[in-house]
Amino acid sequence: MTTTPLTRDFKETVNARVQRDSAFAAALLDEAISLFFNGEPETARLILRDLVNATIGFEELAIATSKPSKSLHRMLSAKGNPTMDNLTAILKVLRKTLQVDIKVQTVTCA
Repeated sequence: MTTTPLTRDFKETVNARVQRDSAFAAALLDEAISLFFNGEPETARLILRDLVNATIGFEELAIATSKPSKSLHRMLSAKGNPTMDNLTAILKVLRKTLQVDIKVQTVTCA
């Protein structure tokens, strides 16, 4: 007797949720940006990679940023190292795709 798994692959779940829930997609973008600013770029890049895969896709991102798709994949890998210009270009496309603005705010630590 074969059983079906009770859970789906995590990336598949994230992709499906982004497709149906624009607030979730915006929250992922917000989280990635917060992680970058708070010293966790590896996790931020991975979240951005999942968000790109679930929305515009790397081929469309390549066209929109005038960067090769393979380079974008490398930039948004765990060991990637996008320049500030490249990161800005990626965020600009995601912001437009998700139809959100990015607002940065500082808070005092207690």
